[in-house]
Amino acid sequence: MTIHREGHRILGSLLAVLTLLLILSGSCKGTDSLLFQIQFGASLVLFLLVLQFFRNPARNTVPDITKVIAPADGTIVTIEEIDEPEFYHDKRLLISVFMTPLNVHVNKYAIGGEVEYFKYHPGKYLVASHPKSSTENERSTVVVKNQHHSVMLRQIAGYVARRIVTYCKVGDKATQGGEFGFIKFGSRVDIIMPLGMNVTVALGQKVKGGITTIAEFPK
Repeated sequence: MTIHREGHRILGSLLAVLTLLLILSGSCKGTDSLLFQIQFGASLVLFLLVLQFFRNPARNTVPDITKVIAPADGTIVTIEEIDEPEFYHDKRLLISVFMTPLNVHVNKYAIGGEVEYFKYHPGKYLVASHPKSSTENERSTVVVKNQHHSVMLRQIAGYVARRIVTYCKVGDKATQGGEFGFIKFGSRVDIIMPLGMNVTVALGQKVKGGITTIAEFPK
């Protein structure tokens, strides 16, 4: 397991601040004081919590053109038919993965192909589970297309997660299971697919990005 590059600066800054505070506390109260011991323990817990936010475990994705894999770790909170107004302009199947601050926050391509569309949308910071978060929150939309299929991925910021990072641009090659973005401290990723998909997950199910199959294209 490695630490994602998005966490390097934050973790370095946090470590410097916590170390400085402990040095000041130790010089004033002494390192044997109860207050210093409490501050040391609290600093260690805080650093470890932030550290786990940025973990990036190795995932071995087996490419399969017949499957759509989870783009993020989290819980399936939505499986429904929607009218998609941004790109497809027709009815589509929506599956949403909700990410807590305890989940891995790396976002992965659900299918392989080429990035056909990308757009960043500024917006609100409603709780990511709110029904309007898909259209009103800050978000980034990515469409991946290959010779057989097209799938939309939408990164959605939430009340806590206010930093979306998307690395791809139109024309980039998309490798199924490859990294395309990161949402700092959780939130939600929507997968918008054609109707008629064979859905292989259920509401409330835990999924792993790059590993769990969430749907299969009809044969």
